[in-house]
Amino acid sequence: MRKTLLFVAVLYAVGALAADPTPQTPPADPAPAATAKRPDTTHLQTVLKGEKPDSITPSAIPGLYEVVLGGQVIYLSEDGQFAVQGEIVNLTSLDNLTENRRGQLRGKAIDALGEQNMVIFSPEGPVKHTVTVFTDIDCGYCRKLHTQMEAYNKEGIKVRYLWFPREGIDSESYKKAVAVWCADDRRAAMTKAKRGENIELKSCDNPVKREYELGQKLGVRGTPSIILESGDMIPGYVSPTQLAEMLAEVKSKTAKPLGQP
Repeated sequence: MRKTLLFVAVLYAVGALAADPTPQTPPADPAPAATAKRPDTTHLQTVLKGEKPDSITPSAIPGLYEVVLGGQVIYLSEDGQFAVQGEIVNLTSLDNLTENRRGQLRGKAIDALGEQNMVIFSPEGPVKHTVTVFTDIDCGYCRKLHTQMEAYNKEGIKVRYLWFPREGIDSESYKKAVAVWCADDRRAAMTKAKRGENIELKSCDNPVKREYELGQKLGVRGTPSIILESGDMIPGYVSPTQLAEMLAEVKSKTAKPLGQP
């Protein structure tokens, strides 16, 4: 999932390494944060206008530091003069370390939100997988996904909805999301709204704005955006069968002992 086209470009550029039969030594782990030198953040703080990063820790590359801002990851040179926005790829394991980190941040943020702030459609039988979907009431592919909810559930997939009205706060889609949340039966109201049927516009204490802002911090740019249990994000619609295959593949990889391909 994380081996994007970036890997292809990087490996092509260093193709000579692949032909070298000499075993490659994995890069050393970064120094513990407690003993590592902190980078100069003077310029960073100026750019951020005083906003403090969530964390600054050594990256896998000596002299380069990982800076977490919301759900985003950038890198900072030790002297604080340069910021790098991009992917760090381990050429030994082919792991995208940056995307791995983003996945951890997504999972942590969603766990902190809690299922009490979600509209959930669960299988009648055992739950094999759980996905979290940032959705928009009026999004065409969001509606297509919802029409196949029974098929997702039959695959053992629990679908947890979070709100991401693409047109922003106070848009028509935003108001519909609030109305669904405030309905007596949220699941029924969600299904009705996604069919394009009218629902009673209600207002109450709701998590719509908070979830929309969370989606922005986590890099959501469109809907549906599907967050897997691993924290990986799939931008766009995926059929029930394809999603079940993806989830099974991710689970099988994470279940393997360390050192196995």
